[in-house]
Amino acid sequence: MPQHMTVGHLLRQLQGIDLNLPIRLAVNPDFPFTHYMGTDVVVQDGKAFIADDGQEDYLPTSVRDTLTWS
Repeated sequence: MPQHMTVGHLLRQLQGIDLNLPIRLAVNPDFPFTHYMGTDVVVQDGKAFIADDGQEDYLPTSVRDTLTWS
């Protein structure tokens, strides 16, 4: 995964995934929690920003394993 992902790369990654699945952000391998994704996208200074919208729960162990965070 490139460190500087583009909108196009994100769209390609999401193609073929059930459109009704909720999205969560996996944040911080040292404190692995899931966070809600905000609904606003702000484009400024040549970048697109999506804010998190609060913490949900612990990141599942299987996801941490897949991300090699454990």
